Amino acid sequence: MNQSIVHSDGPILLVGGADCDNRQLISLLETVKAVVGVDRGADRLQALGVRPDAVIGDLDSVSAATRDALPTHLVHHIAEQDSTDFDKALRNVTAPLVLGAGFLGSRLDHQLAAMTVLVRRAGRRAVLVGDRDLVMLAPPDLWLDLPLGSRLSLFPMRAVSGRSDGLRWPIDGLRFAPDGAVGTSNEVTGPVRLRFDTPGMLLILPVRALSAVQAGLALCPDGWPAP
Repeated sequence: MNQSIVHSDGPILLVGGADCDNRQLISLLETVKAVVGVDRGADRLQALGVRPDAVIGDLDSVSAATRDALPTHLVHHIAEQDSTDFDKALRNVTAPLVLGAGFLGSRLDHQLAAMTVLVRRAGRRAVLVGDRDLVMLAPPDLWLDLPLGSRLSLFPMRAVSGRSDGLRWPIDGLRFAPDGAVGTSNEVTGPVRLRFDTPGMLLILPVRALSAVQAGLALCPDGWPAP
């Protein structure tokens, strides 16, 4: 494996260029040990007066003013066009948890591309945080302490099956697939446990569930093996 551009023993925040709430971004910055500007996301950090630990991407969107303001050793140009900037950043950082802001903005095609990366990089534990929702690839086994009545949605990116506790509509015995059964708009009825047989299920929750997700992941050391 290539040496990571940024390595941290705590959470890393990747900041993309899509629309996101600055107040939420500032709150996320206070919870991480390192921050990476992902192409145009570096402009957002510059506007907030935040110096990133690195800027990663094909750099076709970041402004010349931001590039000129940063030391050259912090700017990492990855020229290939076969992957998204989010993919370029995610595969070049190492941390127990990666948070991503500025990837669930107004463009649906960009959102779908980012979600595809979550599955492609199943060995990297990552949570994308939007203004309203968060999305992550569900690990093999996850416990969540969520308020009763909370919305919990599951969306398969490939054929996958699993088991659940604490959901109004249990998923046991169901075979999910993008062109078949999906699990959107379920409801929490008690302590939640989710188990899946393969890396392919997206978990979508209200953004206010981020702390519960981080706590659940901390209690779930086993992730999917790197492809």
